[in-house]
Amino acid sequence: MAVSKNEKVDIIKKFGANEKDTGSVRVQVALLTERIKLLTNHLKQNDKDHTARRSLLVLVGQRKSLLSYLEKQDRDAYLALIQELGLRK
Repeated sequence: MAVSKNEKVDIIKKFGANEKDTGSVRVQVALLTERIKLLTNHLKQNDKDHTARRSLLVLVGQRKSLLSYLEKQDRDAYLALIQELGLRK
């Protein structure tokens, strides 16, 4: 259920300013989105895994707070990010 190291590096390169930019909001949201997708697929197969369901809710809450922060700070970057990640269609 974890994001592999290679996938993480690819996400950081795509959304970060450089290879070591792991703390920016864009990178954090992209990594959380990937983890949410993996957990969602896991829960489709294992519907009684309540621990994973709670973890999913925690991750969604973290992503929501980061997105609201980004929206307040830089609306254009927020709109570009949700468009690129395919969120809020």
